[in-house]
Amino acid sequence: MRLNGTSVARRWRLGFAAAAVTTLVVGMAGAGQAAPPDFEVQPIDPQNWKNQYDMTWDDWTDIPGTEWNDPDVKPSERGLRIALVAVDFPDQPFVMTQEKQTDLFGNPQIDPISRDEVPQFYHDFYMIPNEYNHGRTIHEYWMEQSRGRLGVDEMDVFGAYQVPRNLFEYGLNEWGQQSACPEGFTCNGNLDRDVDTVWKADLAAKGIPCPDSRCGYDVILRVYAGYDETSIWQEYGEMMFNSKEDIPEEWGPPASVDPDNEMPNWAPTRYVEWTSWRAAAQQWGLSSIRQAESSGTITHEMGHFFFRIGDNNNNPFTNRQNPPQPFHRVGSAPWDMMDRGSFNGPGGHHMRWVVPPNMGGWSPSGLMLRNKIHAGIVAKENVLQVSREALADTGVVVDEVTARAVDPGPEGTSGIKIDLDGEGRPDRTPDCDIDTDPFCHGNTGWDHYTMEVVDRMGFDSFNPDTGVIIAKNKTRESNTCGYNCFNWVIDANPQDIGLVDFYKPDGTPVMATIADHRQLNDAAFHAGTNSGSEYEYVDEANRLHFYVVDLERDEDGVLSYTLAVRSLDGSGDQERGVSLGEGEVTGLRTSQAAQCTFPLTNTGEEATNAAGHVSDVSDKVNNDVYRLSVDSSGQGWTAELDNALTTARAGETVEVPVYVTREPTAARDTTVTLTATSESDPSATQQISCTVAVKDTNPRR
Repeated sequence: MRLNGTSVARRWRLGFAAAAVTTLVVGMAGAGQAAPPDFEVQPIDPQNWKNQYDMTWDDWTDIPGTEWNDPDVKPSERGLRIALVAVDFPDQPFVMTQEKQTDLFGNPQIDPISRDEVPQFYHDFYMIPNEYNHGRTIHEYWMEQSRGRLGVDEMDVFGAYQVPRNLFEYGLNEWGQQSACPEGFTCNGNLDRDVDTVWKADLAAKGIPCPDSRCGYDVILRVYAGYDETSIWQEYGEMMFNSKEDIPEEWGPPASVDPDNEMPNWAPTRYVEWTSWRAAAQQWGLSSIRQAESSGTITHEMGHFFFRIGDNNNNPFTNRQNPPQPFHRVGSAPWDMMDRGSFNGPGGHHMRWVVPPNMGGWSPSGLMLRNKIHAGIVAKENVLQVSREALADTGVVVDEVTARAVDPGPEGTSGIKIDLDGEGRPDRTPDCDIDTDPFCHGNTGWDHYTMEVVDRMGFDSFNPDTGVIIAKNKTRESNTCGYNCFNWVIDANPQDIGLVDFYKPDGTPVMATIADHRQLNDAAFHAGTNSGSEYEYVDEANRLHFYVVDLERDEDGVLSYTLAVRSLDGSGDQERGVSLGEGEVTGLRTSQAAQCTFPLTNTGEEATNAAGHVSDVSDKVNNDVYRLSVDSSGQGWTAELDNALTTARAGETVEVPVYVTREPTAARDTTVTLTATSESDPSATQQISCTVAVKDTNPRR
């Protein structure tokens, strides 16, 4: 429903569709088919989350009216210049130069190319829509997130070069892995330094000037042969082998560096005690920026480099460390690119080993509102910024929020930011202990909430669900969660999601831990009743009540939600009121179901005060939110709502549908009573009834 309208066309369309299907099924039943199922009230916004493992490129949905992947479309404010420098190693050729699916990891997935073609191949993979990247580019990602303000203007290629040391001499220099370094070698290589040295030597030999440390570019993108450890440590470690002792020789150090076969075939890794030596020997991708041939996290690393946004991710595997460490719940998980949303894409995070890297990780999640504000890539006029303290004086704020992947236009809203202002600590949540409570976020530093809408389109196509994301945020990053954290998504379904992470080779299932990022796959809030999720969230400590009131998808497929937030400490000075009019009865299914539609009028006053908020809320505080309930008196009759909330501006009317169903042996009629109560003033309440008889269930012809 629109805030300034009374149409319930969406609901009527659903009703007529149900009636049409009923007619068809009844006709079939008359021809000897099974009788139609009992009439059921369908949720208006059913939760239908999907595991990333089950996604394919068919799940990609274009954003209406955009072509951000057009390499000829230039950003309006900032175009990045990138130098792509490609290198291999004495012991590791480019994977892309080997025969299809012949290397130890089963790559490359496409026919090989020559070594001198590698730099241009990865340029085109990152920048030019083609069959290998499924049309997705890093230029497109940043153009989408910034709505055309920021993109990649230029990417020049250099190489291929070879750095002087073996890959493992760079890869075994982190996470305590030096113990796995072969005798006679020093595993302390600095890949960035050595890449830059060979690159700059080539520039000097060619007479190309290099005026600064980056030779005039915004960033050096170092593409190196092989894999990044982050994309293979689990798949070619504990997922492939039952124990470290089971790792065979082919996955251990090669005979060229371990001629007497004295070294173990395993090595330490970042999150757990061990992985195969071959996996550990790879570099871990870092924000310098460097990318292996298996790396699809370049946009994540660009977020670090260009905007100084840190990692918001945890260690979900702490019980497999030696010694075990406490679990700490994930922060924003699949919903943000600076957390595990950087692993979104077909197949999910266990499909990040493929070369070229066009599966899990190649379509990362969009940025959450907090990070877009931090990066300065969301227009201020598209963020409704309100004050917790001022809400008590102005009353409830109601706004229509457009899916974050879509430009809502200069008058639209991409999200709501609620400042936790006032005396004392901004976040007034009682203290907790992060070392004993895995759901504790540490309380310190959190200073605002955000409400935003995620729809599965554009780079949000591989998010697990569509819905409303409510998050507590920090303006400045800090380690209070057991890791660096600044987004904390409120989980609408905080119970264990019960997903199998993987099966060991012996068939034993390994469950996703309570700290796993997929625990937030079902975190989105949804409108209406019986959605499988929640439509409201109350933070008693911070004196706020959040509402997901309704949703609408327009003719272009753009999704928006009607959202509201109010203070628990005051509702403004305006008088609140509600009036319910006589219900209109419409038949839905003969002898089974009817609909009684009641007009609801906000008889209260417009707001008397809109001051104290950062944004101009004068047009956002004239609504009230109403809680609805229904009852049916007749034996065998049931009255149901598809939404327990509605909203209307002062003086305006909206319609509330009530669905009435009956059992075959029910009474001839029933009295249906609707109650509507203002959330701002519970004394502003009214009831009204309508009578529904068996004859009223007959659909109109």
